[in-house]
Amino acid sequence: MSEIQTQLLTDTWVTATWDEYVQVIENPAYEKAKGYYHNQHMRIEMPPVGNDHASDHTIILFAVNLFASIKGIALNGKDNCTYRKAGLREAQPDVSYYIGENTDVIPYGTSIINLDIYPPPNLAIEVANTSLADDKGEKRLLYEDLGVAEYWIVDVQKVQVIAFAVENGGSRRITESLVLPGLAISLLNEALRRTRQINQSQVGAWLLTEFQK
Repeated sequence: MSEIQTQLLTDTWVTATWDEYVQVIENPAYEKAKGYYHNQHMRIEMPPVGNDHASDHTIILFAVNLFASIKGIALNGKDNCTYRKAGLREAQPDVSYYIGENTDVIPYGTSIINLDIYPPPNLAIEVANTSLADDKGEKRLLYEDLGVAEYWIVDVQKVQVIAFAVENGGSRRITESLVLPGLAISLLNEALRRTRQINQSQVGAWLLTEFQK
């Protein structure tokens, strides 16, 4: 483990065994870090502290929850929840959702969600300020392998959501959510743009009107 410790860099992929990854992620020094494991590599991300990332994280949560509430779509959201396929892969998306028949599948009292027992979330979302290339690359492959139904990337710099449907071991771009039918990605993009000009309550009021149409 000493070799891993000396070469460990955050926010990049490092070659590691599963046991080495678990040892790092359970280290108190990385208590607040996010952990990913895929194809014998681990990535440790220190939590973002910037205003832009935090604001876009908040508005995307609000928008999804509001849309589902108005449309009567059952869902349960998870903020920075860990999904583990022991020995193979692990992810901690910024936001994730169980939707429809899977809404209540994870019982309260569950810590790390064991994907040998429970299904993966229907929707996983990463908010990308400085990590866009990785979110579009290796993490996208990770979520394909985890078997999520849909994967979104919130591009903070370009103020847009890049949405993918995951199927048949791959993913493709979509302009309307499949797990939240009727939710146009362009509407989320407009909501993000509006947050740069008006406050989130005003954006919420605008979304409420749009979702009720």
